[in-house]
Amino acid sequence: MFSLTRHLYVRIYLALLLALGLTAALFAAAWQLSPENARTGANLEAFAGIASAALPPASATAAEQQAGLARWRPRADLTLYSTERRKLAQVGEALPPLDPAQTGSGWLGGRPPVFALKLDDGRWLVGARKHASRRHLPMPGLIAALALIALAVGLAAFPVVRRLTRRLERLQRSVEALGAGQLSTRVAVEGDDEVARLAGSFNRSAAHIETLVQAQRSLLANASHELRSPLARLRMAVELLPAGAAPALREEMTRDIAELDQLIGEILLASRLDATSGQAPLRVAVDLTALVADEARRAGAQLASADITLAGDPILLRRLVRNLLDNARRYGGDSPVDVTLRHLDGAIHLSICDRGPGVPEAERDNIFAAFYRLPGGRERDGGIGLGLSLVRQIARHHGGGVACLPRAGGGSCFVVTLPQD
Repeated sequence: MFSLTRHLYVRIYLALLLALGLTAALFAAAWQLSPENARTGANLEAFAGIASAALPPASATAAEQQAGLARWRPRADLTLYSTERRKLAQVGEALPPLDPAQTGSGWLGGRPPVFALKLDDGRWLVGARKHASRRHLPMPGLIAALALIALAVGLAAFPVVRRLTRRLERLQRSVEALGAGQLSTRVAVEGDDEVARLAGSFNRSAAHIETLVQAQRSLLANASHELRSPLARLRMAVELLPAGAAPALREEMTRDIAELDQLIGEILLASRLDATSGQAPLRVAVDLTALVADEARRAGAQLASADITLAGDPILLRRLVRNLLDNARRYGGDSPVDVTLRHLDGAIHLSICDRGPGVPEAERDNIFAAFYRLPGGRERDGGIGLGLSLVRQIARHHGGGVACLPRAGGGSCFVVTLPQD
């Protein structure tokens, strides 16, 4: 589901709109505290007293009262009412009539804002300052103006904010691709700001990591390849030993050479899988049933299988099955190894079960790490620590996975799950 708080550009955009909303609230508060609203008490009463003293008395003629109002004409539009609320004099533009319900001095609202003063002698003076509409905006107009400003700022800010966060999203995807093993991943450097400098740092780091990993793979592959020659010479030397010369030593040397040869082969295979992790795997039709049956017969395992064919790399799949069978024979002792190949829940399941000591629950994931041995394990127990690691790499190479599960009655089951075409 879409979550607002998960997207940086939405959070920046909302923060901008919140700032505009806060500004609108502050403007509203300032409007409420403006002279037209706050000075409805003492200030208007004081002005009423001044007007009473400055204007002709109520007994003056209409002309005198008109002349008195005229002295304020440059500053305001004014209308003078009698105590009976009858218009006596007017200067400037016409103003709204005095509300019969008005009981005291105050602001009448309108645009421009109109005030009403009750003079000391009971007369009323209604007025509006010149050009007040330019200096004071009523509350509805203020809100509408701020809403238009917010809309304009929002429309202008969204492309800028979205462009910034879109660059960050591309950088995130590049980081994830690099972490998935695509060491050639780079990100475009756009602009000259902090995000651009971050993208440049990522590219330099990715290039350095790619160089180091390629150098390590090359060194490992070359060293493993070069070890083949001395191993071949050692094997030849063992075969040339006299027939009666230390049979036990001959057998131990032959076993050690075989283990070294297997180790080199699996290191080379692991290096190849690492090097091709970002490439599409080989896909040819493989009769998995025949392949598993052949390896089970070689290992003396019992097989229960359906007729299954899938697209994959036959050499890698054979290595996967062989490594699991070798592991089951090594730790299962003389007990039979059971192999099951079937379709289950839309996928292919290969189970290889033994009656060995089993694997503690806390170690069932660790055993798939390269060169990992269970606590208390000894080197002479066999194994070189790469077999199960290769099984997991091959399974993932084909889009699947492998898990170690306990077996009812004792032992372990290694279950490989592969996608069904």
